[in-house]
Amino acid sequence: MKLRTRLAALLLALLSAPVASAATPDAAKTLDYIHHAWTTLTRQMADCSAFGKGPGDTQLALYLPHALPMPSGLPAIAARCHVELRRLPQTIREIGDVDAAKLPAQGLLYLPHPYVVPGGFFNEMYGWDSYFIELGLLTDHHEALARDMVDNALFEVRHYGGVLNANRSYYLSRSQPPFLGAMMAALLADPTSFRDDADKRAWLARAYPLAVRNHDLWLRTEHRAGDTGLARYFDYGHGPVLEAHDASYYQGVIRWLLAHRAEDPGYLVKASQHPDAAEAARLKTASCDITTSEVCADAWVDGYRLTADYYLGDRAMRESGFDVNFHFGPYAGLTHHYAPVGLNSLLYRYERDLHDFAVTLGKTADATHWAQAATARKAAMDQYLWQPAKGMYMDYDFVAGKPSTDPYLSTFYPLWAGAASAAQAQALRGKLALFEQRGGLRMSTRTTGAQWDAPYGWAPTNWLAIKGLDAYGFHDDAHRLAGKFMATVDRSLAADGTIREKYNMALGNADVKVSAGYTTNVIGFGWTNGVYLKLHELLEGPATGKPAAAATVVH
Repeated sequence: MKLRTRLAALLLALLSAPVASAATPDAAKTLDYIHHAWTTLTRQMADCSAFGKGPGDTQLALYLPHALPMPSGLPAIAARCHVELRRLPQTIREIGDVDAAKLPAQGLLYLPHPYVVPGGFFNEMYGWDSYFIELGLLTDHHEALARDMVDNALFEVRHYGGVLNANRSYYLSRSQPPFLGAMMAALLADPTSFRDDADKRAWLARAYPLAVRNHDLWLRTEHRAGDTGLARYFDYGHGPVLEAHDASYYQGVIRWLLAHRAEDPGYLVKASQHPDAAEAARLKTASCDITTSEVCADAWVDGYRLTADYYLGDRAMRESGFDVNFHFGPYAGLTHHYAPVGLNSLLYRYERDLHDFAVTLGKTADATHWAQAATARKAAMDQYLWQPAKGMYMDYDFVAGKPSTDPYLSTFYPLWAGAASAAQAQALRGKLALFEQRGGLRMSTRTTGAQWDAPYGWAPTNWLAIKGLDAYGFHDDAHRLAGKFMATVDRSLAADGTIREKYNMALGNADVKVSAGYTTNVIGFGWTNGVYLKLHELLEGPATGKPAAAATVVH
């Protein structure tokens, strides 16, 4: 029956989309590609391939936590790979404690265990990517590597203040969507990831305080969405992001705003191209510091610069993972003004996971606290994010005091998190037509040229929606959508032999033409691989046995 369901779903998806001419789409070939890709995408500090320069790096440097004893063999590895070992200037308790702009050079941050990178120029362990990669590793029977990924995330909390955007020094000012609790829960639920129950409990006892500490980040004043009781995205840095190697992106934002003046939310400020000392001092507050940032100094077009508030929004957008979109304002420059449905759904799930961990550890008071925190967050989500007239969750602009009017695929996150009532879930199911296309679920209903808007769709957001629908009993919808997205990946692989980070949902292929933000459709790709395996499992059931080619990792 499961095989017939899988075939029916794939047949429907294939018949409704253009036929690839290069080769016949074949799920078996996609699975084989993924099985072998884990080895290609695995990095570790003993391998020089881990030390490639990131876009904001000025030299090959590896930073160690301030007080961490020197790992055995690391100096020899650094010498062999021509990497300079450095230490962070202080012990980090919270994200933002170290101003990366003041470091003598940018570089990689040390992690003790192997990890899987997304692919292409994304050569680091990324925050929210890692959850979907972990799911794939567990599904593909790479349990040790999956555990390494979770342990690396916990190491980041202990030594860098939280789960980072990625392990580069210029990401010390921000996190990414909070999936640490879900990562831990997935590992704990896997029957082969621990030797026995005692091993599992001991690991959880060590991990739980770090999971709590990481959750604390989202309760800090800067991450509060006003007085709503909800959270927002926020980066603790200022001005242009350090990973920007030049001002071309910000110049593009200014040019777009000048060409669409009616859509400028107030991002532009009049300024000189070469300010004198007095104007430079004013711009330090009104825009950014031209005396310390070459990118800031060059971010000028036709008499205008970008406001300091825009830069806060730009940084928050990058913490959200949705870079770039126009849902949270042009170029997402208003991201920090919103209590997002997605973020607060993830935190609700995080709090439920922390409750379950506390119960397992016999921490009764903690369990009560987390249950109450989740209940309070759900009440706030119902008050501010659920829009009964629309039958959808909508992101809430707490600065303007009104919900967004732009539907976004994250409206389905509460289903994955278990935060929706049965009636809310039924209403959400009725909104699938807004997002469903030939290739799967698109991000939004507006085509803006940005990669996190229509017509593009991504593995993680498709998975969260599909998994949520399935959890609420909408199995036919979940299976249909799973078949569509898998068929898109199959067609793309047949066409050019690659798996990509994003796809065109209207066409059901990898024909992506982005005009706002970075335009590459990166090959790899970690989270697409992981989600494909989970969708395959959803349609056909869990696989048994080891894959033919297991990832080789030196521990």
